[in-house]
Amino acid sequence: MNIRISRILFPTDFSEPARQAQKYAMELADRFQSELHLIHIVPEVYMPLPDASTSWTMPVTNLQADVEIASKRLQNEVNRPWADSHQIVRHVEVGNPVNAIITYAKTHEIDLIVVGTHGHTGLSHLLLGSNAEKVVRLATCPVLTIHPKGHQFVIDDNPANT
Repeated sequence: MNIRISRILFPTDFSEPARQAQKYAMELADRFQSELHLIHIVPEVYMPLPDASTSWTMPVTNLQADVEIASKRLQNEVNRPWADSHQIVRHVEVGNPVNAIITYAKTHEIDLIVVGTHGHTGLSHLLLGSNAEKVVRLATCPVLTIHPKGHQFVIDDNPANT
């Protein structure tokens, strides 16, 4: 059996769990000589109004500023030497993170999604939900979830790689 992974998607929210997942995404992209897609979704913020049938969306000017900030952060997410020797695609958009990740993966024929999980349990998991869990359920390609604690199989022997 041959495994071919041509395109890897790494969704990031710039959190510490995402940084852990990034190590895996980069290592797998390196090993399989894959194109690495970095994506950040700026969530649209809805504020429900008293009438349950309507809501208010955060003004576009704030969203545009968030997109610009995220774009700059995404440019620096992978160190220069690694980025210079690998194919990287960067993308920022506004929307629902789970829907955007799933749509992007289908549109770009992604072979593997590598996503970090915050490891929420109990009430916080119930209230916040888990984007990683939803991506696993809805994705049409394999998803590797990286928990920030516990056994790790990618050992970072060069901290400059992230």
